[in-house]
Amino acid sequence: MSGFRAWMLRETKDGPPRLEFERLELADLPEGEVLVEVHWSTVNYKDALAVTGKGKIARRFPMVPGIDLAGVVRESASPEYAVGDEVLLTGWGIGETHWGGYAEFARVKADWLLPVPPNLGMRGAMAVGTAGFTAAQAVRALQKADVAPGDRPVIVTGASGGVGSIAVLLLAREGYSVTALTGRPENADYLRRLGATDILPREELQGPGRPLESERWAGAVDAVGGEILARILAQTAHWGAVAACGLAGDSNLPTTVMPFILRGVSLLGIHSVRASDAVRRDAWDLLSRNLTPEILEEMTSEAGLEDIPRVAEEVLAGRVRGRTVVDVKR
Repeated sequence: MSGFRAWMLRETKDGPPRLEFERLELADLPEGEVLVEVHWSTVNYKDALAVTGKGKIARRFPMVPGIDLAGVVRESASPEYAVGDEVLLTGWGIGETHWGGYAEFARVKADWLLPVPPNLGMRGAMAVGTAGFTAAQAVRALQKADVAPGDRPVIVTGASGGVGSIAVLLLAREGYSVTALTGRPENADYLRRLGATDILPREELQGPGRPLESERWAGAVDAVGGEILARILAQTAHWGAVAACGLAGDSNLPTTVMPFILRGVSLLGIHSVRASDAVRRDAWDLLSRNLTPEILEEMTSEAGLEDIPRVAEEVLAGRVRGRTVVDVKR
């Protein structure tokens, strides 16, 4: 049978996009300087929203979803990459405005690619993926805001998820005391193995709080938003910083200006899709020096290409711990 396998989102008249498993030809692929044979991808929260139709992620149709990919260059019109190079791609609109990683081949712009870190390999790079890249950006943002290891911990929300797990691991390996906030107490031992020194139940920070509360945190990596982010801002110590990188709980932020003007707290926005090349290389350097495939294995499960719809439902239901890599050839 000719062609290659791919998931495709197709627009419908009245409802969410329809997901179909199809066979495509190389001639069907969009323009780009580099043809990549995709070996690995992953399922991020955004991917789960796209695949299930529960979020407006795809902006053009038809669309191959998947915002991450890692694979081997098979054709290249760019001097930056040669046939046989192992490359990775996160963001840049793939799976949204340009066909993404849930297919056995992708044609993309050379400027979007990065070499796969040799110590991680393609599978390890996708165990990191957009979630880990976002976590690394958040950690680097805290470091640049002069949040240093010290007496007070850094709190990570959604700690059992993909962003949270890697944020806990990176912070711990960079010398910080880490408090992991989670709604899944059964993952406490897992989070401690990643480096968390304290586990806090999610309920402790749910519900409205005062504009300012007792100083508890040197900083935070927040993937949740809503009241929890507001409570953390109110509890962050003088000159602390909070890196906001997700809205798994709520996109609203019911807070006041008091943490910012009375304690000098900084709220740092983390955006990964169109991060500059310099930002990407800085984040991947942090990841590469702190992570190994063996460390990542603790937080990683594996699925095949045809398993993506099932995994997406589990991600949205909060039943996935850490990261799920997709063996595109399986």
